[in-house]
Amino acid sequence: MQKIRIKYFSNKIEKLRYIEGKSDWIDLRSAEDVTLKKGEFKLIPLGVAMQLPEGYEAHIVPRSSTFKNFGIIQTNHQAVIDFSYRGDNDQWFMPVLAMRDTEIHVNDRICQFRIMQNQPVIEFEEADFLDGTDRGGFGSTGLN
Repeated sequence: MQKIRIKYFSNKIEKLRYIEGKSDWIDLRSAEDVTLKKGEFKLIPLGVAMQLPEGYEAHIVPRSSTFKNFGIIQTNHQAVIDFSYRGDNDQWFMPVLAMRDTEIHVNDRICQFRIMQNQPVIEFEEADFLDGTDRGGFGSTGLN
């Protein structure tokens, strides 16, 4: 089991916990009360800093209910925190844009994260043809 050192900036939020068997994403909470008007931007403090091991990064995304409950979108759509952002004052934040007037309270679950190993070093090899099924279209939809 990997151990990660964590610093809490608030005693008002629940401590992080990994819930085995439910999901490998861990909820993050607002560390302060936030009131936003439609169109306003804010960096919402998440109340934690972590000392990730070298070779690992954290991916932060909204929870599936975040937009429905709070009417906010994460402006960078997915935050990536690498292991170098690990200092005593390197609190994590969620950059949001309010799509409607909203209130977020201390301890509200607004996003989630997982810790991933960095991508291995890769080399691209140019080719005139690729082996495999030519599905065409865009992504996995097969639509043009």
